[in-house]
Amino acid sequence: MQEIVLKNITKDYRSNEAYKALRTNIEFSGADNKVIVLTSCTPDEGKSTVSLNLSISLAESGKRVLFIDADLRKSVLTGRHRVTEEVKGLSHFLSGQAEVDEVMYKTQEEGLIVMFAGVVPPNPSELLGQKRFEALISSARKVYDYIIIDAPPLGSVIDAAVIARVCDASVLVTAANAVSYKFARTVKEQLEKTGCPILGVVLNKVNMKQNKYYGKYYGKYYGNYGEK
Repeated sequence: MQEIVLKNITKDYRSNEAYKALRTNIEFSGADNKVIVLTSCTPDEGKSTVSLNLSISLAESGKRVLFIDADLRKSVLTGRHRVTEEVKGLSHFLSGQAEVDEVMYKTQEEGLIVMFAGVVPPNPSELLGQKRFEALISSARKVYDYIIIDAPPLGSVIDAAVIARVCDASVLVTAANAVSYKFARTVKEQLEKTGCPILGVVLNKVNMKQNKYYGKYYGKYYGNYGEK
């Protein structure tokens, strides 16, 4: 298997504890929840960061994890983590331009395997809806303890709903004060229509200094951290 180094992975005590809590919630949601898709309402809510760091946290606990970047329209993974090598990804596999072993990359995190998005195709939804994607997930279930899928925002495109149909559960990532309650509810209803159970919502990008309760709690025990 090919190897890749994901750079620019920053960790601090507060975020580590948050991802451990999320990991624990995932683990206690049930043994049948192996394939989990994460989506959001809009872009820039931190969905991709949460997805990858959840995958890392699961791997750190001794699990064998496959992280799939299924945001075929606007992936940030290679740029954000300074992957300068030419890599093949999910779009190459789904379009028949590569075999599965050509798009799997072992990372520096023990137990974590990554599949990049690949080049932007003209028909992302159609590719994700093909039997080839379903077969990929079915095969991966036999090898990995968890498969974490980073999907595009459901409030923008339908891709996440297509992906959710082959998943065991879903998680909605929403940034604090980023979307209205009405819009978030509409996206939640779209996700429910796929038949994929929603495990919960991750509230991201919370300003601890402005939140009187959490700001006081985390400030007292962990110190003050600037938002990234």
